Formats: sequence, C-alpha cells, structure tokens
Amino acid sequence: MIKQEAKKVLCVGELVIDFICTDINVDLVRGENYVKKAGGAPANVAVTLSNLGVESYFAGKVGADAFGDFLELTLKEKNVDTKMLARDLENPTTLAFVSLDSSGERDFMFNRGADANHRREDLDMELAQGCSIFHFGSATALLGGDSRKTYLELLTWSKENNRFVSFDPNYRPDLWKGRERGFVQEVLPLLSDVDFLKVSEEELQLISGRLDLQAGVNFLHQQGTKIVAVTLGEKGTFISNGTESQLVESIEIQAIDATGAGDAFVGAFLSKVAEMEEIKALQADFAAIIEITSFANRVGAMVCLRTGAIDAIPTMDEVINIANEMAD
Repeated sequence: MIKQEAKKVLCVGELVIDFICTDINVDLVRGENYVKKAGGAPANVAVTLSNLGVESYFAGKVGADAFGDFLELTLKEKNVDTKMLARDLENPTTLAFVSLDSSGERDFMFNRGADANHRREDLDMELAQGCSIFHFGSATALLGGDSRKTYLELLTWSKENNRFVSFDPNYRPDLWKGRERGFVQEVLPLLSDVDFLKVSEEELQLISGRLDLQAGVNFLHQQGTKIVAVTLGEKGTFISNGTESQLVESIEIQAIDATGAGDAFVGAFLSKVAEMEEIKALQADFAAIIEITSFANRVGAMVCLRTGAIDAIPTMDEVINIANEMAD
C-alpha cells in the first residue's frame, strides 16, 4: 500500500533490457546463454521505492518496440508511475549484457539506443513539480545526446526549486574507458547542493583523486554535497554529513548477484527520507542518518540473494521478515 503521507519521488535516467548470462563464472567473451530482465539504475531505484510503499515516478525513454513494451509493463506491475516514460519511434530500446563471476561481480556492456534521446518535452513538469525528492542515477545520461541536456536541466531545476536531490554518478568503466578524466569533469560541477550522494569506493577515489576514504569524503563535502554514502560491499556503508562520519555495517549474506544492490540501497534510503516531515533537515540529524543507512544496507544486501536487478528487489514485508529472523 502507498503511504499517502510520504513524499513523492521522481527517478530520472535509463530503463533498459539486461541480458544476463546464465553460464557459470564466465565473462561476456565466453558467455553463450542469456535470460532477459528489466534493468537500468534509476528504474531499479523507482521499483525499490514502490516496493517499500513510496509513490515513485520514472522519467526516461525506451523504444517503440517489444522490449519497450516489456519494460513499461514491468514498471506498471511494480506500481511505478510511467506517465513520463517516453517512446522513441526511431531508435530501439537500450540493451545491456551482464555476466557474473563466482563472487557475484559482473562484466557489463551497453548497446545504447532510445535512452540517449530523452528530451525536455518528454517530461510532464506538472507531474514533476508534485515530487519532493528527485533522484538522478543514470549510468548513460552524461555520455551525451539529448538525454544529457535534459538530465542537467532537470537537475538544475530541482536544486533551484528546493527539492531534495539524490545523485548517484553510476560510473561504468566500459562506457568511459580512456575518458575517465572526462567523467570526473562531468560530475564535479553537479555535486554542489546535492542533498544525498551515493558512490562506490572506486567512484570516490576516481572523483576525489584521493585514496584515503575520509579524505575523499571530505573533498565531496567541499564541493557542496551534504550527505555522502560510500558503499563498501559486504563491509557496509561509510556515511557522513560533513561534521560526523561512521561505518555502518551490513548484514551477513551469501551473495549470488550484486546487480542492482547499490540502487536498492539508494531506493531504501530515499524511502525513509520520503517519510520525514522536514526532509531538508536530515543532514543535521546524524542519528537518523545512521538509522536510515542501516535499513538501506539491509535492503541492498537482500538484492544480492537473487539474480536480476528489478526481480531481486524485496518488498517491505520481506524486509520485515528478514529483520525478524535476525532478531530471533
């Protein structure tokens, strides 16, 4: 059930088809057998929010093809609002190919299509204005095309209109190979006035240029980011509000597939923000930040127990059940 008192959340970026290799412990070069799943980082966040009882909207673009139909149906089945899911009549739906090693880490490749052509006129700004939280987590938006302009304009709008802004750079090495510096130059100007930034340890080191965890986080705060979360896999999450910082441990699991775990972490974090009366006051309440991070860690870990990003996202009932099992 949707919590009527919760703030609405808009997630912006790509919705794609993930072709996941079912061959065991191989990379994309050797993989032969694949299954089709719905994916895309911002879409994963939107589904997580919906599964946890928060009204979420998705803004992006897919092809006017069978894959686009499948993706739209998937979001609708998860109760994500798709009024801002646009269709591209000229380009096919974007495809991603994923293979996994024995530890659940992935080999990743994009065949980019319709998501690159997401335009400002595809947005319903009346609907967008009804959202209090905006999440920008696209892996492809900063690569260029119309989607980059749309992404940056909406990010600027959300800051200027005092929305709670969540940002996940979603660095993919294969997309930026040989252009890593360009990625950093794209990201740095966006960090000012971001309320919540989620990065991996690799992204932290790349963007900040610092190997030390605390030094890298301090650099991000100096750019104007308010809350920084550095996800560290099975170790948990290093969280900071600019004056206090702490490692929040995760739960112990046997990971099968890490795809989408970071997105589920973000969605879970934002689901708790959406329940707050004064969302902009979160930065000053470090105890609340710790509590929210612990919850988000648990949701992110649960995603690793199944294959397929969207299919693996737990419902609130499942989160409660695992919490009860841990308490027993």
